[in-house]
Amino acid sequence: MSKRKKKKLDDGHVDESWLLPYSDLLTLLLALFIVLFASSSIDAVKFQAISKALNSAFTGGTGIFEYQSPMPEGQKQGEVASKNSENDDANSLDIDEELLKKADQKELASTQEKVNSYIEANHLAGKLQTSLTGEGLMVSIRDNVLFSPGSADVRPNDRNIANEISELLVMDPPRDIIISGHTDNVPIGNAPFDSNWELSVMRAINFMKIILKNEKLDPKKFSAKGFGEFQPVAPNDTSSGREKNRRVEILILPRNAS
Repeated sequence: MSKRKKKKLDDGHVDESWLLPYSDLLTLLLALFIVLFASSSIDAVKFQAISKALNSAFTGGTGIFEYQSPMPEGQKQGEVASKNSENDDANSLDIDEELLKKADQKELASTQEKVNSYIEANHLAGKLQTSLTGEGLMVSIRDNVLFSPGSADVRPNDRNIANEISELLVMDPPRDIIISGHTDNVPIGNAPFDSNWELSVMRAINFMKIILKNEKLDPKKFSAKGFGEFQPVAPNDTSSGREKNRRVEILILPRNAS
């Protein structure tokens, strides 16, 4: 039996067996960088692409990347995209509404400054007051500024105050405005009115009539209410408290009020 002669290795040939593990290492590093890059803002589409790339790198093995999408089973890509779009729209609407509210409050604050300047110029501090809240801009007028005791008619000499206030209510575009009447808890004893309810309602209506003589105001934006004695701002057990409770209020509403 003849012995086969061993072939001697060619001294000029370079051993390239190291290329295989080196290429595998590069593939793994590439997969790792893809994961790190996408982890900060991953979504369904990126996750599927990463999954395919890694599955290909690992020759189709199973494991945490066996499922090519983080979506629940049966959910479609279009549904996820639609939900993402809806969320983006909702966030955008929230931002827009917040900006509108801030602009609205700024406009009401400007109107408040005008009313406060009028109060100061006419020495009406303590008789007219303003307050700005989430409900709108409130202008409170003591009843003795406009009415005689027990009467719902604005005194002729005081109608100029109502006329001047009406000019302060001119806004473009116009706002919804509620005028309300309030009394103390002392029972009314004169013939025209059977209760404080009626007195408060008629005071609000008669004051609103004078306000709306200003043709620059839109009557459709106005409404009148009477609350009688049931929304006091001070205790009725003192004369000063009862004086504060007898009032007419002008509530200028925010534009987004429903």
